[in-house]
Amino acid sequence: MTLAVHYTGPRTLGTAPAQTSAPGPGEVELAPAYVGICGTDLHIFHGDMDARVSSPAVLGHEMSGRVLRVGPGVNGPMPGDAVTVMPLRWDGTCPACRAGHRHVCGHLDFMGIDSPGAMQQRWTVPADTLIPLPASLPLDRAALVEPTAVAVHDVGRAEVRTGEKVVVVGGGPVGVLIALVAQAAGADIRLVELSAHRRRCAQELGLVTLDPAAVDVSEAVRQWTGDAGADVAFEVSGAAGGVTTAVDVLGVRGRLCLVAIHPRPREIDLHRFFWRELTLVGARLYDRSDFERAVTLVADGTVPVERLISKVVPLIEAADAFAALEGGGDVMKILVDCGDDTPGGTA
Repeated sequence: MTLAVHYTGPRTLGTAPAQTSAPGPGEVELAPAYVGICGTDLHIFHGDMDARVSSPAVLGHEMSGRVLRVGPGVNGPMPGDAVTVMPLRWDGTCPACRAGHRHVCGHLDFMGIDSPGAMQQRWTVPADTLIPLPASLPLDRAALVEPTAVAVHDVGRAEVRTGEKVVVVGGGPVGVLIALVAQAAGADIRLVELSAHRRRCAQELGLVTLDPAAVDVSEAVRQWTGDAGADVAFEVSGAAGGVTTAVDVLGVRGRLCLVAIHPRPREIDLHRFFWRELTLVGARLYDRSDFERAVTLVADGTVPVERLISKVVPLIEAADAFAALEGGGDVMKILVDCGDDTPGGTA
């Protein structure tokens, strides 16, 4: 018997037996090891995405695990191989796909949202979604490759260059990862975050932080940049005040990269965009090259993701983990251990 965590309604998760079957042509059956809980999962947990998510739903798209079985026609991964999954399936025919932007397909299937995800002990996925992992990379760290790929994509969209001054507004896991990836690209970073715990985590990773409740962020950036303003700002907070801050800190021809999901329209100072010739770019998800770059950054320790893991809980305690994240506090990233405790389990 294998288990899966099912979302059945707002703030309702249950662990129940799940059916398994042999992988079909082009498919691979995985034994998920660790699954991270992200902000999107929390939105689903709150019921905010019920129009999109079919209940009962298996959540989870930040994962690592091992191959159990391969279906007919699969020649790549072998049983026992460590992998993560790029959880995107596209139609290949829409205008975005034809233009080479498959990750923003007009009919995108985001696994763990639109179709079953990884928070289960057996997961069957298309073989072409697999990203190989080095044998030396611990699987708990590998579960953070997906959010690191988000950061790699964001930094690429913003075209961050060596020596640039970069402000990251929002110091949750993705904000910290963006700051670390941008720093690895040679940028000088300031991270803006209200939470003392998150600021402390970022500082322990060598990042310089600003508390917007204690300092005038725009003035601090002005002094830091010699009155020039930042070259790039990332809005990762999802708050109206974060948008204002991200725009205010930018210098002439600065670039604002919008990362956070804003569920409602926000006011924005368009005059400032005109006056300083600013640029706004959106950043959504990732492509395969972003994932492969993220594997390298995590595996070689450039991005020390293990420092972001606050807690690891067993699969049967997943609901408690969601509640802990919902309450905020001293938590960054919680992983769900999907390990198979039955005899012969391999996860």
